[in-house]
Amino acid sequence: MRIAVGQFASAEDWAANLKTCQELIDGAVAGRADLLVLPEGALALFVDEPVRIREAAQPLDGPFVSGLVEHTRGSGTTVVAGVHVPEPDGRVSNVLVAARDGEIVATYVKLHLYDAFGRRESDNVVPGANAPVVFDCAGWKVGLMTCYDVRFPELARLLADQGAQVLALPAAWVRGPAKEWHWEVMVTARALENTCYVAASGECGRRNIGASMVVDPLGITRARLGEAPGLLWADASAGELAAARRTLPVLENRRFAVDPRLDPRPDQRPDSRLDPRLDPRLEPHV
Repeated sequence: MRIAVGQFASAEDWAANLKTCQELIDGAVAGRADLLVLPEGALALFVDEPVRIREAAQPLDGPFVSGLVEHTRGSGTTVVAGVHVPEPDGRVSNVLVAARDGEIVATYVKLHLYDAFGRRESDNVVPGANAPVVFDCAGWKVGLMTCYDVRFPELARLLADQGAQVLALPAAWVRGPAKEWHWEVMVTARALENTCYVAASGECGRRNIGASMVVDPLGITRARLGEAPGLLWADASAGELAAARRTLPVLENRRFAVDPRLDPRPDQRPDSRLDPRLDPRLEPHV
């Protein structure tokens, strides 16, 4: 698989962002990419007034996503990008859209909202309730995660359990003390602990760090960008993936399955006892 990762600073104007995304798609198609990963919040970004994402949000059949999807027509490149979609309560959902040859092939609604480091994404965004999403791309299985999701290793493991060989991770990682280090450590950890490739696109600009990267199944960074907009490239090899999983068979050696419930905190359940059908069992491969 030929992977491209696009990085740019999202503006407030969706039309300008669509043009940037289309230019990155053109570059990826010209380079024969099988997969292009673009940032979270590609539709619009309001650095100082995040509430305005409510007014900027568009449905999946709106002009931004329609323009993005249509621009993939006639090519074999699958494009993954993050957008905000209106919800009935006035907030929005944070949705990853995967598009190929003029069609939407997968969508994923962000499960873990960024209510951390003094910020509250949930003030304006509704959390997803979907199961983890894996789709087919050029003979590979690609799992979808968004930004803050990377801090939750159980999601990546659930994707690996569904066969994911590549994790596509659009993000808008906010600047802050040690935050770039957090990003590098966790993107690398998710690749290494699941022996998969991670293609992580980080939005750049005044608020966000950029630092897009592709990490291989043994935790080696194959390509990385700094703070400037750009397009990076890396190749994923089926032989390399198989060799990594033979050398480091962590998916086979593990003793516990992952509990797939959305809210596993016992103090928030009427009955705190684990359902034995969902118990984190020994011998997870059943």
